Order: sequence, then C-alpha cells, then structure tokens
Amino acid sequence: MVEGLSVLSIDNEAKEELEPRAGPLPKEDPEYHPYHHPAAGWGAAKSVTQFLVRERELVDGPRAIMKMNHENTGFDCPGCAWPDDTKGLKLDICENGIKHVTWEMTRKRVEPDFFAAHTVTELFEWSDFKLEDQGRLTEPMVYDPDTDRYVPISWKDAFELVGSTLRGLENPNQASFYTSGRLGNEATFLYQLMARELGTNNLPDCSNMCHEASGRAMQASLGTGKGTVDLKDWESADALFIMGVNAASNAPRMLTALAEAYHRGAQIVHINPLVEAAATRTIVPHDFMDMALFKTTKTSTLNLQPRIGGDLALLRGMAKAVLEEAKLDPKALDQEFIDRHTTGFDAYRELCENTSWEELERQSGVSRDDILKAARVYCDADRSIVSWCLGVTQHEHGVDTVREIINLLLLRGNLGREGAGPSPVRGHSNVQGNRTCGIDHRPDDAFLDRLAEYCKIDPPRDHGLDTVGTIQAMRRGDVKVFVGMGGNFALAAPDSPITYEALRNCDLTVQVSTKLNRSHLVHGRQALILPCLGRTEKDHQRKGIQSTSVEDSMSMVHMSVGMKRPASPHLLSEPAIVAGMARAALPASDTPWEWYIEDYDRIRDTMSQALDGFEDFNRRVRLPLGFRLKQPARELVFLTPSGGAEFSDAVLPDVVPAPGTLALGTMRSHDQWNTTIYSDNDRYRGIKNLRELVFMNKDDMRERGIDEFDPVDITSTARDGSHRHLNGYLAIPYDIPRGCAAGYMPEMNVLCALVDYSTQSDQPIMKHVKVTIEAAA
Repeated sequence: MVEGLSVLSIDNEAKEELEPRAGPLPKEDPEYHPYHHPAAGWGAAKSVTQFLVRERELVDGPRAIMKMNHENTGFDCPGCAWPDDTKGLKLDICENGIKHVTWEMTRKRVEPDFFAAHTVTELFEWSDFKLEDQGRLTEPMVYDPDTDRYVPISWKDAFELVGSTLRGLENPNQASFYTSGRLGNEATFLYQLMARELGTNNLPDCSNMCHEASGRAMQASLGTGKGTVDLKDWESADALFIMGVNAASNAPRMLTALAEAYHRGAQIVHINPLVEAAATRTIVPHDFMDMALFKTTKTSTLNLQPRIGGDLALLRGMAKAVLEEAKLDPKALDQEFIDRHTTGFDAYRELCENTSWEELERQSGVSRDDILKAARVYCDADRSIVSWCLGVTQHEHGVDTVREIINLLLLRGNLGREGAGPSPVRGHSNVQGNRTCGIDHRPDDAFLDRLAEYCKIDPPRDHGLDTVGTIQAMRRGDVKVFVGMGGNFALAAPDSPITYEALRNCDLTVQVSTKLNRSHLVHGRQALILPCLGRTEKDHQRKGIQSTSVEDSMSMVHMSVGMKRPASPHLLSEPAIVAGMARAALPASDTPWEWYIEDYDRIRDTMSQALDGFEDFNRRVRLPLGFRLKQPARELVFLTPSGGAEFSDAVLPDVVPAPGTLALGTMRSHDQWNTTIYSDNDRYRGIKNLRELVFMNKDDMRERGIDEFDPVDITSTARDGSHRHLNGYLAIPYDIPRGCAAGYMPEMNVLCALVDYSTQSDQPIMKHVKVTIEAAA
C-alpha cells in the first residue's frame, strides 16, 4: 500500500481484508496533466513499443500482430468484441489488443517451484499486477490447507476431485458454473451441456454484470436480445450516437469507423458524463499517411455531458423534440413504419408530451438547447445508429434506458434498413457468443427442447442463478461448488468483502485460467487451478490442430486458429478441460465427451442441430469473415407478444443526487483490460503513477474544501442503509458534471453493495453509486 492510503470494509459487519491495490506500486509521484492529444496515433504506437520491450516480445509480438483478426487464418483478438474489418484490412488491430495478446504470450512462467516458495497468505498481499506479471500457469495445482500452498496434481486426479465433489452434492443446484466471456463457442456449448446434464441452470456470466440490461430491453422491445446492425451499417449511417462508452480504451477499433464516418460527412454525437479522448479526434495508426503527417481526424460533431444516470431523460427529450417537430413537419416521424410495425405509440407520445422540459433538463443535467441540437441531428439524418455500452446499462433503470433508445429509433423507422438500428458495444471477445451458445441462467423452452432432442439429455426447466444470486447462495451455503471458466471473478464482482466471504464458504472452487490472479487466492476449503491454452496458442488434438469459433458484438461468427507453441506441454484446451470435468462428474453419460475433443468439427456438427441459426455450421464458419447469425428484427420480424416492435412508457426516474451526495461511476483506466492492469497510468485522462483516485467536478471540490491531489474519504450508502468506505484516495479535478464523480474498478468495487442490484436486470449497480466525499480526516 502507498503510505497514507487505506481501505475499510463494511462498517456494520465484521469483515476481513479487501484486495490490495490492483496496480503495481508507483515508483514516482502521481501526476495529472489534462490530455489534449488525439486518440491512438503516435501515442498508441509509443505505448505499444514500450510494452513490447518491457515484455521482451519484440519478435513474437509483431508476428502475432500480423496474424490477429485475419479471415479464418489467424486468431481472434482476445480483447474486445468489435467486428473484424470487412474491406480486407491487414492491420485490423489496436493498442489494447496488442497489449492483451503480448500479456498472454509472455515468456514468464508460474511453475510448481513458485508455489512451493510462496504461501497463499503471502501471495494474497501481493498487488494484482504483480500476481499476473509472474507469467503463465503451467500445470494443474491443488490447494493444500496443511501448508497453505498450492501443490501439483495430475489432470486425472484433478478431474476426479471435481467429479466426486459434484457427484456428492445433495442436488445439482449446489454448484454454479461461471464464464467470463472469453470462452470459445465450442467450449461454451460443452460447458452448458455439462451443467444441464448435471441438472442445473446455474450459469452466471459476465453479461450479468455488463449487458444483461441490453438483452432484456431489446428482447422486450424487439424480440431479440442483440443489436441489429453490422459494420456495413456503420459505414453507411448518416448519424451515429455513441452513449456511455469510452471507445478509445474499450473498443479502440471503433475509432476507424468514427474517422471514416467523419470523412464522409456523417454526424457523430457522443453522450457521456466525461468527454473521453475518442470523442475528440484521432489518428488511425494504419492510415500511414496520416501518421506520417500527424494528420488528425475529428471523431465527433457534438458532445453532450449528461449527469450520471441522466441518459433516459436526455433520450426522452430528444423524442419529445422529434414529436414537436412532427407537428410542423409530419415527415419528422415515419408514421407508416409506426403504424405497420409497432405498438404502444400513442401512449408513448402522450408520455413525452406530458413530461415538461424543466424536468427533462433537471434529470438529464443537459440544457434544452443542447438536447434540441442532438434532436436536430437525429431529424436531419435519414439513417441513424445508436450505440451504447456500460455507461447506459449498469444502473437501476438500465433496461428502461435501452428501451428508450429503441423508442427513439422507432419514431423515424431506424430499424430494418441499411445504416440504421441499435448497436450495443460488447466489451469482451465472445461474450455474446457465450450467451448464444447456451450460457444463460434463464433459458427459454425452445432452446431446451432442441438441446433435449439432439443431445439426448433432460435439461432442467427452472431458472438458475446469475452472478448476484450465486454470490448470495455461496454466502448462505446453498452453493458449495463454484467453477470459473476464465476471468477473475473475485476481483470483477461487486462488494469485494462479501464476494470473498462467499467464495471462501464453498467446499470447492475451480478456476480455469491462463495466469495467476486474485481468484486463486480467495478460494474454497478445497481449490483447483486448471491452466488452459490461450487464444494465441496451437490446440493439438488427435485429429490435428483445432480451431474454435467466436461471435463478435454484431453477430458475425468466425474461426480463430492459434499460431504459437503452448506455454507448457501440460496445458489443456478449454474444451478438453470441460470434457474432462464432465466425464468425471457424469461417468454414465452417453454424451461422447472424449470423441468430441478429438475433432472440434464434431462439436460443431452437434451445435448445428441444437442451436437455432447454426445450421451447416462447419461450412459457413469457414467462409471468408464467417457468417452472420440471422436477426429477425433486422428483417422487421418481431418475436414479441404483440408481433410488433413495442414502445415502452417507463416513468422518468429521479437521478438527481440528494444534497451533499454524489453519483459515482466506476470505469477502467486506459492501461487496463477488465481486471488486468498493465500499469498505473491512464494516458487518455492524463494520469501517471496513480489508481487510487476519484475524478470530481472542480466546483464540488471547492464546496468541500478539497484541492487537487488532496486525500479524501469516500463513503457509499446501500439501499439497506449499510456503508462502505475507501479512505485516502486522491481527488483529481475533471470535466464532469456537478454532482458526479468517477474512479477505477476493480479498486472501487468495494463501494458497490451486493444488495444494490437493478430490479430490472439484476445487474450490480456499478455506474450509479450514491456516495459522500470529504477531505480526509
């Protein structure tokens, strides 16, 4: 810990420690210099070069760059889920993707002698950066409570430990099977098949913490849980509205689409409490002439800064403006589309008309004039796309806000035609494919019927547990086995001390991972670390080198083939690990687990029967760029109860903070991918050598007697009245609306109470935490 910084747990319950700080200890004093440079460009090139040098990957790093995101001949970037370029671009890459791949390809190894030298208690005190920086895991390990160390275990014995523990449960719902989103489609399908053959739908995933609100909202409005647009639509839209996303860090390849849109004259409106680097200008690195001439391209034509949680009011204000414009010019509405394809319009129009501009301004934090500017852009555009990320979804009213996006699109018929529609930005490679291929704690009957018919199992029909439900059940002792496929559940989940307590209450925790992380040190009474191949590595099976498939955030499914020798001869692929656990847990199963692993085409053949839209899977996935899953709503077929796209009429929530309180949102730094921290720097926000900070409006700071870099104490208040604290964080003045604050996850996850989850989506509320901030005592 940096001297003077401390972390406190919940003050109404006796808890143990929280996680140590997530980044490396700063070697220099913290610095803050507001960032005024373009996104990407030479700054990204310099950062990548420094990273390759630091990781000693000056040969394999560039080689991997040339193989990443190529048409079925290379591996899919294990970072974000932005679609691959459709025009044959040879360097369809970004800074974060290169860092993510290089981090995976490190030459460092965590072998048994490492664990012999360090107890779990000792390792728990290490920073999360230091843990992952030890390198790749090399062979399976089991926790030995007598020595407080992990010790080697054979794969056979590891699988038997999993199998015997699962077989010994009183009922299958005492196990929960989590996936982080990086799992390939084939492993995903086997994973959910194992869980359902065991008899449970306890299949929590990272979507439960990220885009659950998007899926539920679009399902209710359109009859589909996915966006309807593809990359070609982005290339032909007249207007792009980008909401609640820091594209330069979370989906950097979007910068190419934004630059191209600006060059062709499209309007680009960014809506976010913080004006991020991606909302200003960029130099796209593969535009070599622009790089050589330092030529920048604007990535926005309008920036609006709503208060945290104010997006719904802003959207409704835009809709109100469209309806008012239609009284003067009926063409402002696509009345034919509304009459033919939608229901609920009259009630929605009345709702908008009865909502005053004063209330819309107060709740959104945006002036009427600025809302009208955005509405003018929308009315003038023939084809509009609205894209959003977690800044919209991680709220109590996230479902209502996404439905309001759909309402706005329906008013002008921006659906089912080129260049128009909703476009959620998924943050992790194949998180959407995981849900498509069965990782869903609330499966519908049609999916389960096909699974029963073609896989010859009797799947359970009751809903299972999601992420919040799993933590609650582990804490109560109702879930005794937790299996995590990838990710860092202990660090990613909300309410760190509660999550830690829950995991430690399990009989067995199993983590399938590539690197050492916090979740290996916050474990059950028995614990396994099962190391797997990375996305970049060759997967050798009996029938030769195998490929896996992934789905991007725009429903394109394509192949991924590793290029590098595995980090250890003891590693198994994720499908092989799932099959090994399944055979041990289900010794009498008729599912041909071993046969599937010999040749992944066999898995895909079964998937082509069991999954709607995957027909002729093996042939179509090998086409250039793969294939796009069908989207009924894209064809104006709405699988809703009414048979049409449904307007919603949600009540406008009150999101104005009470006097003395602030609304705090958690977010990533730039030099970070999910819970993996590459450094303590955040280039695009001007931060060096610091993560324990809080960004504040300068007037809010002045009102509290706080100056730049002053230490502050942050207290959150949960809906049950309990409090959580972070002490000694440093205040940074930032361009953010009054009444709002922001800081980095996972450090600030402690402030996000487990009881504070959305009643609409069951997502933890991580973007709208009620806090007080005071100068440190």
